[in-house]
Amino acid sequence: MTQHTKATQSSKSVLRTRATVLAVGLGGSLALGTGVALAAAPQSDVFPVASAGSLEKSVQAQADAQQKAADAAKKGEKDGKKSGKDKKADHRGKGKHADRSKRGPLNAASWIAPVGDVPLSAPFAAGGARWAHGHSGQDFVVSVGTSVKAAHGGTVVKAGGNGGGDGPAYGNAIVIKHGGNTYSQYAHLSKVKVNVGETVRTGEQIGLSGNTGNSSGPHLHFEVRTGPNYGSGIEPMGFLRHHGVRF
Repeated sequence: MTQHTKATQSSKSVLRTRATVLAVGLGGSLALGTGVALAAAPQSDVFPVASAGSLEKSVQAQADAQQKAADAAKKGEKDGKKSGKDKKADHRGKGKHADRSKRGPLNAASWIAPVGDVPLSAPFAAGGARWAHGHSGQDFVVSVGTSVKAAHGGTVVKAGGNGGGDGPAYGNAIVIKHGGNTYSQYAHLSKVKVNVGETVRTGEQIGLSGNTGNSSGPHLHFEVRTGPNYGSGIEPMGFLRHHGVRF
């Protein structure tokens, strides 16, 4: 083998070695970053700087894409939770509306008939020899000793004989003050079970029906008034019906 041939083969061997080193460096850069590849061989034998920059941009682009994907996943999770909360709130709202729809009229909350659904006799404003200016209330036909209840909560302002101060025609009577300018009166009682100044609840027993005062038989005389005294009565049955009481 001549000296020229040996020199040529030696040069080719060096080139193959450098190519191998370059390939190893490039593979390392793809796995670990461009810094490893640059250190794998002398600077003069490595791919141009422009190629290294391109690889770095590629790696950075991949990292950016992964970050965007992670951000999108987080946003989707938050949106899902928010949607779930909105659905729960909407379900709760519907539940409230449904419950409200099952209730009675708003103004039916706490007015009742004082002796329940019983036969009626003399109505409001009825004429006759027993009433100088027409009947001032509504009569409920009940036997002596029937429980009489407050038609609405309030404060007792009159209670006792002589109509509680309205006169002997009412016998034993009670007057209760409610909210605003509304009062209720219960007359001809056999027994009064409350005192002036006492607070009573809707439906609470306040006395027993009777036949006292100017009465032709056992019954409850009931009035709704705009003031505490006789002469301020209004039609009671229409008032009760307006406030949700059914007969």
